Amino acid sequence: MDPQQELFTWLLTEIRKRGYDVYDGGLPPGEVPYPFVYLADSQQTDRTNKNAVFGTVYQTNHVWGSTPRKRGTVSAMLLEIKGICRSLEHTPDFSWMVENINQRILADTTTKQPLLHGILEVEFWFS
Repeated sequence: MDPQQELFTWLLTEIRKRGYDVYDGGLPPGEVPYPFVYLADSQQTDRTNKNAVFGTVYQTNHVWGSTPRKRGTVSAMLLEIKGICRSLEHTPDFSWMVENINQRILADTTTKQPLLHGILEVEFWFS
């Protein structure tokens, strides 16, 4: 399996195990309750030598909360997802390590209801 897809599948499964609603392939319909997680963009850079493939996968994860007044809920979810990411050591075909995590929490006014939008950009190294 491609490293990017193997990581994506692992993250989807692990975040769902924590009881969160997780979406991929597109944002959910407007009637979906908050909070929820959206696994978004992935980017892979790989290199090879004679014996192995190794490289980096960048995975963007979003968390949406129902109101800016509930920042603690979004922050706690982001913290838990970071812990999930840092706990990854192996998938069936690769070894993994988190290199960097960038986190942002933004006000989101793209809907009638003001939202809080958390973004995690995680850089994973694989071999």
